[in-house]
Amino acid sequence: MSRLETTFDTLKGKGEKALIAYLMAGDPGLAETEQLVLALEQAGADIIELGVPFSDPIADGPVIQQAAERALRNGTSLAQILALVTSLRQRTQIPIVLMLYYNSIHAIGAKIFCKAAKAAGIDGLIVPDLPPDEAEPLTVPAEEAGLRLIFLLAPTSTAQRRKLVLRQSHGFVYYVSLTGITGATLSNVAEVGHNVEQIRKISSLPVAVGFGVATPEDAAQVAKIADGVIVGSAIVKRIASHQQDRSMVGKIADFVRSLKSAMVATTH
Repeated sequence: MSRLETTFDTLKGKGEKALIAYLMAGDPGLAETEQLVLALEQAGADIIELGVPFSDPIADGPVIQQAAERALRNGTSLAQILALVTSLRQRTQIPIVLMLYYNSIHAIGAKIFCKAAKAAGIDGLIVPDLPPDEAEPLTVPAEEAGLRLIFLLAPTSTAQRRKLVLRQSHGFVYYVSLTGITGATLSNVAEVGHNVEQIRKISSLPVAVGFGVATPEDAAQVAKIADGVIVGSAIVKRIASHQQDRSMVGKIADFVRSLKSAMVATTH
């Protein structure tokens, strides 16, 4: 079992849900990203999703796009991010999932990338611009390396599409709570709950819900219906607001602690 499966199983045994915290690697710098990963784990994050900056992030809203631009201006590269994870693995075993666009993988070759990612200590990959029916160039080397490939499901996914995505996904399935880009507002929680139930009828994979979770109240609502709660733009926005502040890491950790507390309170 991978760190991802172990984490979901352990939380299930405690009656808790996974808090998946997104960080853009290299924003405001790689040293701060390392500090944030360790601080967020202490604050209650169960899984870290590390964004790899890319010049044309089609799935992301303005908050994460701007974070990617800041990280690229800092010269952040995929090689540096893998080195960062290698360093982190000396201090933490928290599951780490990379969210990156396929160009970054294609540039160095899927097989070389997957081996390097696994050697660094990456547990899974989310590639938002790679649909499962075109993913074979990555699925085979990812499986060989022992990386969990996580696909996205949207409210608009047909029943046939849903089956395909669930068949190809490993680790967990990423349910996008709304049609649109990251950073939008969570609106219809009842509809999200209905769609999560439909997914559970055909798959035993944990279902994590992302897009639109911005407050502890949002996180608590989603924790009632899903196995994992993904929070991205709300964290990245706070990093942007406090990046000149010496207590930035502590402030972000406090926010993550408030999310996890709300999730635990609603599921116990």
